[in-house]
Amino acid sequence: MMYSDIPSAQTLVLYFKSRGVKHIVISPGSRNAPLTLSFSKNSFFSCYSIVDERCAAFFALGMAQQLREPVAVVCTSGSALLNYYPAVAEAFYSDIPLIVVSADRPSYRIDIGDGQTIRQENVLEKHIGYSANLKQDISHAPEKVSEWGKSLLAESQEAIQEYNERELVNALQIARWKSTPVHINIPFEEPLYGVVEKPALQIAEKKTDVPINSDEENWSDYASIWKQSGRKMILVGVNQPNVMEKAVLEALAQDGNALVFTETTSNMHHPEFFPSIDSIIAPIEKSENKEDLFKALQPEILVTFGGLIVSKKIKAFLRKYQPKEHWHIDPKKAHDTFFCLSKHVKANPNDFFGAVLPSETEKSAYKTKWQEVKKHYEARRKTYLDQILFSDFTVFDQVMQYIPKGYQVHLANSSTVRYTQLFPMDASLKVFCNRGTSGIDGSTSTAVGASIHAVEPTLLITGDLSFFYDSNGLWNTHIRPDFRIILINNSGGGIFRILPGKEDTEEFSTFFETHHGFTAEHLAQMFGFDHFRAEDEVELANGLEDFYATSLKPKILEICTPRLVNNKILLGYFDFIS
Repeated sequence: MMYSDIPSAQTLVLYFKSRGVKHIVISPGSRNAPLTLSFSKNSFFSCYSIVDERCAAFFALGMAQQLREPVAVVCTSGSALLNYYPAVAEAFYSDIPLIVVSADRPSYRIDIGDGQTIRQENVLEKHIGYSANLKQDISHAPEKVSEWGKSLLAESQEAIQEYNERELVNALQIARWKSTPVHINIPFEEPLYGVVEKPALQIAEKKTDVPINSDEENWSDYASIWKQSGRKMILVGVNQPNVMEKAVLEALAQDGNALVFTETTSNMHHPEFFPSIDSIIAPIEKSENKEDLFKALQPEILVTFGGLIVSKKIKAFLRKYQPKEHWHIDPKKAHDTFFCLSKHVKANPNDFFGAVLPSETEKSAYKTKWQEVKKHYEARRKTYLDQILFSDFTVFDQVMQYIPKGYQVHLANSSTVRYTQLFPMDASLKVFCNRGTSGIDGSTSTAVGASIHAVEPTLLITGDLSFFYDSNGLWNTHIRPDFRIILINNSGGGIFRILPGKEDTEEFSTFFETHHGFTAEHLAQMFGFDHFRAEDEVELANGLEDFYATSLKPKILEICTPRLVNNKILLGYFDFIS
């Protein structure tokens, strides 16, 4: 094993090792050489080289998402750090413990016109849990420090070491126990490439970390209110797979007064649940007596848990037809998404429902009515699919049916995640999507990173803009041969054709829809993927037959759909089921 001869680099590496942070994603650079050498030459760490810093950060985010433990990204000085910001924001809003480590120039080189320098301290502070700005060692390159950094000499090396250790402990504890990104900025003076076989210092012994405790709640108060209410709605956003206990799911399903609305990203399934929210809301919007129907759907109690909600329709409905009480269950935070939050229940959802839910109750008219609506739209959807042209809508129906059981499925944002909301998802599938900021950047990189430690194969379903935007996500040597991408290519941002303001003009096509004629064939060849193309239902069926077969290379199935028809068919679906 080798370590940098710079004390602060040794200290960081030793603390990572003692705290079990072992997965390190490194982007090449010179200023971060002390860290790169120390991590890559230490067998405790698993290091991954990703050139593009934006992709590297999302790659690390994908790993942390799967492992549910901190993963670090390490970059050089300058704008490299800023390229981490999209993934940092996503990690912040998705509660993912991403550790950003940026090498920096000495403070006396900032803002003097030196190359590759920016103001790195606290640059991510709005979207992280902690900024650890380490101090420069004065024992390293003392001749340069005494000549250029005389102000640094006011402190001893011992005081600097003590400060740096304290900052590292704080950052690592917050990342792990608050599941949030943190930033560690560490300045290095040249020379950068010196190494030693053993560290010249020892760090303090690890103390027992203390996790965030849930509040002590009086469950009987909640249980009493719950029992008295005849109209309850449970709305579940982004949720990790297999975190909800089966007994709790069954109890929720058997509550005769409760509607459980789930999204594809919730990873919650039961025949009694309502998985296609927009298929219930959209027909009401088009109804002549929509006021009466919305009031009939309006709950007395709304209980939410999980991450952010995809459906704009349920958000609009609950903001206008607010419940008497809204409880959000989460140990950490509560979003007042519907502007009526009455209680943040700082608990695990399993504990809450285990204490509050009664045994099976008689079905109320509230639940029976909306179950009939659910049966109606499911039947009408099947009829509609039998009579429409090949389009995004038929593609998603077909694609969802072919996914092998047990796969890990990653969804890109925009149209992709919204279309999947309209179709059933097999309960064995583990679904992920970057809904923290809901951006199209990083979907591919996140899926690749998440696949690294997954037992099962990984499928990414993506649209063309998301795919081409993050095409550098395929530029690494860590992609497994069982990695699969389904690319729905409708030659632009199809979602803009269903939003208000759509116009058939050159300006709309150029600046909103961003019409293009690209295909993935040459990218696939460059990055070592097998590529298949489908342009109709027969070609799609044939392509899907072989797509999941074992192979020596990862695969891309590119499905080309009619740009000018997709929006009409999707909007027509909501008319048809009304």
